[in-house]
Amino acid sequence: MTLSTLARRCIGALALSAPLLAFAFPTGPVEWVVPYAAGGGSDVVARVIASEMTKTLGQPIVINNKPGAGTNIGAAYAAKAKADGHVVLTADTATLSTNQFLYTKPGYSAEQDFAPVGLIARFPMILVVNPQVPAKNLQEFIAWAKAQGNAPAYASPGAGSPHHLATELFSDVAKLKLLHAPYKGAAPAVQDVIGGQVPFMFVDTAAGGSHIRAGKLRAIGVASLKRVQQFDNIPTLAEQGLAGFEAYAWQGMVAPARTPAATVQALNKALVQAVGTAAVKERFQTLGLEAIPGSPEEMAAYAKSEREKWGKVIKAKGISLD
Repeated sequence: MTLSTLARRCIGALALSAPLLAFAFPTGPVEWVVPYAAGGGSDVVARVIASEMTKTLGQPIVINNKPGAGTNIGAAYAAKAKADGHVVLTADTATLSTNQFLYTKPGYSAEQDFAPVGLIARFPMILVVNPQVPAKNLQEFIAWAKAQGNAPAYASPGAGSPHHLATELFSDVAKLKLLHAPYKGAAPAVQDVIGGQVPFMFVDTAAGGSHIRAGKLRAIGVASLKRVQQFDNIPTLAEQGLAGFEAYAWQGMVAPARTPAATVQALNKALVQAVGTAAVKERFQTLGLEAIPGSPEEMAAYAKSEREKWGKVIKAKGISLD
């Protein structure tokens, strides 16, 4: 072999390996933006997953809580970050599916400003009542609601929340007239249902699970099509005859748009591995969450279907947060 031939082969081999040699991620700490206050369900989920992802990525993941404006503040911040994978965002029902209909100017585009990394979990919702309400199943609840002199009030963590929208869809499917009583967060809403100031609400398993177990709230039915593993004694609303109704609060991870595909795949691999660990499974079980890990493409399709579903509800009800 001549020297020139050997040189050409070496150059060719180096050219083929150059993309692999050039890819190094992460090269420093990863900032995980959580658009909710510290201590809430989304924050807890991010922290337990970040701890496991750090082991895979070999770099620390730092949680940055940026609450406000229905996730818009944190989402707008992440959308403008450098697209190299070192900033990621907890993106949920609000961020990717409802805010573009609720706000005239949310500060970002759900469809153009983010690269989906992967889904994380769904928060199943349960229709619950104050124990003084006589209903014990869906049929009794509907009969009770229709028998009230005025439209009965329901609580939610806030206007435009998944819980609010779920109840609006429920009222259409069940053919009920209901009055919305929005609160500033799930905790005060749940406490007022427990206290009897408001008779019922849809609550997610993370916020209401312990109160259901303690008997402070009576569960009427689960809003998912299948029973929740941690509450398998509670029948679904579908089982009780309510067809055409399903509602969850859900969340996943996104990176800024134009983040390299290889970087997105590295984040996805670490995320999926983390969700499958014993530590995360145990925490999800205590919160009553359903793990739904998958590919970036699956997340994109899921977010699109949720946008279409809840966009129709928001437009039909004329709900606006501006």
